[in-house]
Amino acid sequence: MSVTRRAAPLSPDARRASIIAATLPLLRIHGAAVTTAQIAMAAGIAEGTLFRVFPDKDTLIQAAICTAFDPGPAARELAAIEPGLGLREQLIAAVAILQRLVEGVWQLMSMLGMTGPPAGHPIAANGHPLAARPSASEPVLLRIAEMFEPHRAELRCDPAQAARLLRMMTFAGTHPRIADGTPLTAAEIVAVVLDGIRIRTDLDTDVEGASC
Repeated sequence: MSVTRRAAPLSPDARRASIIAATLPLLRIHGAAVTTAQIAMAAGIAEGTLFRVFPDKDTLIQAAICTAFDPGPAARELAAIEPGLGLREQLIAAVAILQRLVEGVWQLMSMLGMTGPPAGHPIAANGHPLAARPSASEPVLLRIAEMFEPHRAELRCDPAQAARLLRMMTFAGTHPRIADGTPLTAAEIVAVVLDGIRIRTDLDTDVEGASC
């Protein structure tokens, strides 16, 4: 007779993370009207278990918001991009990752009626992980700058500035209000940063020595 073994219980941190992961998609659909019953069902736990991890729904929602604004996971995804790809391919993959971050945070803010990050959050003064001051999103900028670094001789500015430009273009080109409801693709954003939009000719003399 076979014996069915129960799965090992999750650690407190893993349980907390799994509940937050189940909560975020629901917040983007239902906003603050989401119920703890819906969250518990999505997390695959009893509602009572939910309240053993979080004292109330508001505390859970705040924890989920802070997780959504954390640039750390995006930085780890950026670090996993294959370095053997060409610069353009690396940057397109990087922008796609950042676009998911922008879109996810925007949806959350829209459904919750937020105008900025939660009070007390490190990037509260700047409004978004991709629009934050360097200290808040340094891992993201560092990863992108590392992609530019081997191509330093091809750039008209240093890799750190190139990373900032790409991040700003990604935010502006993805944010639905800034992009007038027609977001740029990752390839289009990279093309603007790397190539610009003006057709170059052999008669151009203003490019040499210019900086970004």
